[in-house]
Amino acid sequence: MSNPILNNRFTEQENVLQGEPMTIDGTVQITALLGIILVCAAAFVWSRFTLGYTDIATMLMSGGIIVGFILALVIAFTRNKYLVPVYAVCEGFALGGISASMEASYPGIVSQAVAGTFAAFFSMLILYRARVIKCTDKFRSVLFISTLSIAIVYLINWIGGFFGYAVPFINSSSNIGIAVSAIVVVVAAFNLIVDFDFIERGAQRMLPKDYEWYGAFGLMVTLVWLYLEILRLLAKLQDRR
Repeated sequence: MSNPILNNRFTEQENVLQGEPMTIDGTVQITALLGIILVCAAAFVWSRFTLGYTDIATMLMSGGIIVGFILALVIAFTRNKYLVPVYAVCEGFALGGISASMEASYPGIVSQAVAGTFAAFFSMLILYRARVIKCTDKFRSVLFISTLSIAIVYLINWIGGFFGYAVPFINSSSNIGIAVSAIVVVVAAFNLIVDFDFIERGAQRMLPKDYEWYGAFGLMVTLVWLYLEILRLLAKLQDRR
């Protein structure tokens, strides 16, 4: 078990038999391309907010959240590489709207969240490459259970919102609320280790070239989640001032 988005179990039939194999460099290039697509989409929605077209921006943000979630599930099960760039656009729309809204309420928070996301990414990459953190089966199992538990709590909170009930510590700026957000940020960051391991093992096993898109997709999902959780944590910290 591991990152719910990526299936880390390879079979002999999945090894490349002809054509080019998956490579780490190829996955990095695709990840960079998806990042550019996401940033451009986010910048467009952000500009709509800035120019006062809040209705359009809200529509794009909401559509990005809903369609992006659906696409994530479809890609996770089908590994359709052609949907990955579309997912990046949807996530860009979602992040652009959320970020613009948060920036209006907490000036400077977006740049802090971006810096925190990059810091966590490179920290996990260094720890992984130095083998300080090893992606063992036990590590994957614990992380899977932790990630799934967070997802269930968030789902309960989302459903409860329709009935006027919310899980208190999720949105609370209390000490418990801040501690919970910090824990979620750590769990999200540790999911990067699983993504790195998937990409490295996929290249070693010489999986088909299309798996580069799948690896880049999993990495993007984790980075988006990490960014949002850091954004939430920073907002709670600012509420305490």
